[in-house]
Amino acid sequence: MAAVGAAKGKIVVVDYGMGNLRSVWQALAHVADGRQVLVSSDPAEVTAAERVVFPGQGAMPDCMREIETRGLRAAVLEAARNKPFLGICIGQQMLFDHSDEGDVPGLGLIAGGVHHFPAEKMFDATGSKLKVPHMGWNEVRHARQHALWKGIDDGARFYFVHSYFVEPLDDGYVVGTTTYGIPFTSAVARDNIFAIQCHPEKSAVDGLTLLANFVAWKP
Repeated sequence: MAAVGAAKGKIVVVDYGMGNLRSVWQALAHVADGRQVLVSSDPAEVTAAERVVFPGQGAMPDCMREIETRGLRAAVLEAARNKPFLGICIGQQMLFDHSDEGDVPGLGLIAGGVHHFPAEKMFDATGSKLKVPHMGWNEVRHARQHALWKGIDDGARFYFVHSYFVEPLDDGYVVGTTTYGIPFTSAVARDNIFAIQCHPEKSAVDGLTLLANFVAWKP
């Protein structure tokens, strides 16, 4: 995909071969404010970026394998330590210590695990059975203030597609929660990292607002 902009630094969307990233690129390009936006699988590009977006879809074991195979692990870890870093969907889950999906370790940047929605609790308020994966629009409640919530109402609706959710050991990292059968953590933040389970690139105006806030964020 072509780069957009050039004047204010580079935003790199990490491409490790899991999912079509065009919608993420398009949404970021729309709010880039003069910055270059590109999708890249080159570790050097990730290292050189001003900001890094870490999205993805698919199964956790496949994603972790592709990160290793493509030589991206070290670059992603370094980016998550020292520059504005946005994890999206499985890009959030991969930041954690371990996932029940395939019983695989994650990147270990946030202490905690990734768990499947418990079948015995998948019922709505009327007692009707809820389907897994959790797919569609749902509310995100602000657990605490954060720069990326600027201009986004508490309870704004975002688009989700997932069967697993994160559970950090430290509740202080939780910045957003959602209810689907059970309340679960839908957004986490620590220092220069913000990660969200939903897809802001598919979440209309509020999703674009979150991405614009990331572009302007100075953690």
